[in-house]
Amino acid sequence: MRTAYQYKLRPTKQQARDIDKWLSMLCAQYNYLLADRFNWYEQNRCPVNACPLICYLPELRDNPDYYGQKRTLPELKKTHPHYKEVYSDVLQDVVGRVKKTFERFLSGDSNGKRSGRPRFKSRERYRTFSYPRIKENCIVGGKITLPKLGAIKLILHRSIPAGFKVKTVSVTKKADGYYVTLSLEDLTVPTVKPDINPDSITGIDMGLKEFLTTSEGEPVAIPQHYRKAQKRLRVIQKRVSRRKKGSNRKRKAVKQLGKQHKKVADKRKDFHFKTAKQLLSKYDVVVHEDLNVKGLSRTRLAKSMHDAGWSSFLSILSNKAENAGLLVIAVNPKNTSQDCSSCGVKVPKKLHERWHSCQCGCSLDRDHNAAINIRNRALGHRVLKAQLMSDGIPGVAEKPTLYCTQSV
Repeated sequence: MRTAYQYKLRPTKQQARDIDKWLSMLCAQYNYLLADRFNWYEQNRCPVNACPLICYLPELRDNPDYYGQKRTLPELKKTHPHYKEVYSDVLQDVVGRVKKTFERFLSGDSNGKRSGRPRFKSRERYRTFSYPRIKENCIVGGKITLPKLGAIKLILHRSIPAGFKVKTVSVTKKADGYYVTLSLEDLTVPTVKPDINPDSITGIDMGLKEFLTTSEGEPVAIPQHYRKAQKRLRVIQKRVSRRKKGSNRKRKAVKQLGKQHKKVADKRKDFHFKTAKQLLSKYDVVVHEDLNVKGLSRTRLAKSMHDAGWSSFLSILSNKAENAGLLVIAVNPKNTSQDCSSCGVKVPKKLHERWHSCQCGCSLDRDHNAAINIRNRALGHRVLKAQLMSDGIPGVAEKPTLYCTQSV
């Protein structure tokens, strides 16, 4: 199992200057390697029997693949000696980032989904570098030892769990300082809880009036962190727009704006983690709708949806459930708000109608009705049905499937 812990760094002034210098050099190298791949691609993407609109003879050279670009790094250190200050593994990791970015542009990810054309990064947009390998005892006495940067003080607000090993380290510069992210690995695999209680299953309906409503009728209020911070953000944004471009006052205003946005994001993330903990400490199985959040965020409700952060919350919920050996299941969202949870008859309602009333006598809140429908659909789900049937049978609880997104 892999997990990640993030801590805030307290570097000295010299260490902060070194980190900034590394980021600047790595950004330049990233853009150079990406441009090299684009040059080869533009000159060689036409087949031999086709004539391009711009006729020229392409340069006959090998495709600048991952290993070919790594072989150019020793020559880079000869022509630009200041790159010797950067740790070799960190410099090689830039080549890997370019490879991954360009391959997603050409052939797509593991699901075949292609990303847009990679962009060259400005210095302000390149904020992270990684150590692909690190010593096990890199953290001693509240300090982390990073090659060529030395021992840097960090705020160890929680200890690393027993049995986990530090595999990689990433250093990130954010609006309010420097952070280090540790990728931890444990060889043990969490298993699904063998004794799932059928009464400990809940459905949650995500909304914008309430953040979510459980099938027991318990609502969780939506905090609206961004909307509450809009007044302050508006003042700072106006200050940024009035500053002269390239001036120190403009730079300070931009930094202040970044801190305010990060404050809003941290509040939202804290709310998501606390809400996920409350659900998983009370229920063994949490069922939600398999929503197309990306599509819904293109509507007029985009600001409210981004403020709620549904996608981030569901990701946190599924990860925490997997680590705890619990289940999070996604079901088909079709007509969960329209169908009656008592008799199953479809009762059409517009979006502003917040109360469900059926001829069978069922009368309850619209979101509560939807949450009950979501829970009922999960009871027929093959993953949950197989888990409930396998209670008490040795070895069945060791199945690797912990989170399923197939629709019912």
